[in-house]
Amino acid sequence: MKSVSMDRHAAIVAAGAWFDSGALLDDLRRRVAIPTESQNRERRDCLARYLSDEIGPSVERMGFTWSEWANPVPDAPPMLFAERHEDAALATVLSYGHGDVVAGHDSEWADRRSPWEVTVSDGRWYGRGTADNKGQHTINLAALARVLEARGRLGFNVKLLLEMGEEVGSPGLRRICETRADTLAADVLIASDGPRLASDRPTIFLGSRGVLNFDLVVALREGGHHSGNWGGLLANPGTILAAAIASIVDARGRILVEALRPPPIPASVRRALAEIEPGEPGGPAIDTAWGEPGLSPAERVFGWNALEVLAFRTGNPERPVNAIPARAFAHLQVRFVAGCDWRAFIPALRAHFDAHGFGCVEVRRADAEPMAATRLDPAHPWVRFASTSIAKTTGFAPAILPNLGGALPNDCFADVLGLPTVWVPHSYPACSQHAPNEHLLARVAREGLQIMTGLFWDVGLCPTPSRRVRDA
Repeated sequence: MKSVSMDRHAAIVAAGAWFDSGALLDDLRRRVAIPTESQNRERRDCLARYLSDEIGPSVERMGFTWSEWANPVPDAPPMLFAERHEDAALATVLSYGHGDVVAGHDSEWADRRSPWEVTVSDGRWYGRGTADNKGQHTINLAALARVLEARGRLGFNVKLLLEMGEEVGSPGLRRICETRADTLAADVLIASDGPRLASDRPTIFLGSRGVLNFDLVVALREGGHHSGNWGGLLANPGTILAAAIASIVDARGRILVEALRPPPIPASVRRALAEIEPGEPGGPAIDTAWGEPGLSPAERVFGWNALEVLAFRTGNPERPVNAIPARAFAHLQVRFVAGCDWRAFIPALRAHFDAHGFGCVEVRRADAEPMAATRLDPAHPWVRFASTSIAKTTGFAPAILPNLGGALPNDCFADVLGLPTVWVPHSYPACSQHAPNEHLLARVAREGLQIMTGLFWDVGLCPTPSRRVRDA
């Protein structure tokens, strides 16, 4: 790779010019064109091809060595590990991304767009994976390449772990981190996923809320029975299930089961969230009276737990009949912050229902793999380092979130590998992630490339925070 001598400012300007040439868009078009739907078994070859034909050769041109790692979970997709080692005395950054996407929903995109082609319209780059996560790791890899072009070296060591199963719960990722901890050892994780706080607000988040999905089932008998002949005589499973749900979360979203509520919000987290205002122009209005009383909107989504009813079914909603249904089903989810153990939630719900006369309500964990909650102290030296770098590039301080409101497999890096974790997202809340018309904002992608070029430039200058300094 040809290099020229530049200073930091010149390298960031050059990154912007490279973006304006359409080069990043070209990279993303190639990657989106590979339909890496991890939930679709017919796409298994595409998952492997994304690593072997696209990402592997791309990082090899940047001086990385790479290999494909078989997943320790049978029948789960492979992963790619790549490394560029410059000097054992230098800092080592571990980065992460995922190349798999959710289902394309090919027929549901507006203006007959294909999810497997990047379509540019009104400053938006439409395509499946543009926001989650192909666009984000494409930006980070491009930023590393811009530093190499400008300086001829990174000035640090970098490792990359790219998985192809994040959208199905990251099977095997934790085990890979446990069994290959020495290979993945680093000083810090710097990666990108999820949305910014708002499209015009560069953001750092330091962990993620955890997630546990579970099902509630009331099955009382075989088949429905005429509501005129049997109404008032047969217990209605829909009524029972509705009452059971109302006993664990009230009509304003407040969690009523103590074991599902988090510990008090730490003072450092409250301070970090004091100037944070969630929401995005054009997005839904925040319901100010919803959730835990006495908390700000930022505290409710980033500092507290949420219990959500995602689906409820009894009888035949599409074609109702005059019959008492035989069963009722609901799918619920707990989003939880650090300090909560998801393994305690199902037993706590079972005990609660038994104590409140709902013994007929079955509680079972859903198929989706739970994710643990993580949170790095906002005062950590790596947070200050990244925040200073982003402010130097953009001219103003980024929003700092102790954790993302959503869930990521960050526990693999924070808990298993023991790393401080710094996430710099390049998407925004209204990106239609996981839905038809997913898109990346071009202006956010351009700024993200310059932010990461500046951040990687700064990591290459000594001194950087030590991995051993965990909490300021």
